[in-house]
Amino acid sequence: MASAIANSTKLALTRPSNERLMALKQLQCSIFSTTFNPTSARTGAKYLKGRLRGDAMVNYYPPNISISKINKMYPELELEDEEELQRLEDLAARKARGKGPPPKAKSKEESRRATKKKR
Repeated sequence: MASAIANSTKLALTRPSNERLMALKQLQCSIFSTTFNPTSARTGAKYLKGRLRGDAMVNYYPPNISISKINKMYPELELEDEEELQRLEDLAARKARGKGPPPKAKSKEESRRATKKKR
């Protein structure tokens, strides 16, 4: 009688095979709607499950309001954007000294790339 009890406990305590454990894990994942990842590869699921943060980040800072935007919204105010006027003056001064942007090529032959390729 004692040997029969010992044999039955031995059967109950044996470890299931890896195939059965894998099948159980796959069934568990299908029941609880989780991803089956037997190789434990990094998937980024933690970040994909989280809430999107884009709207919160965009709304963190107040909108940029500039004189030019106010002028577009209310043209009757006729406000002068001093920063823009200063920028235009600086551009004119640079251009007078020959430091402005190069003239735009009107055809392919006038471009600098075409002259470099010919050499």
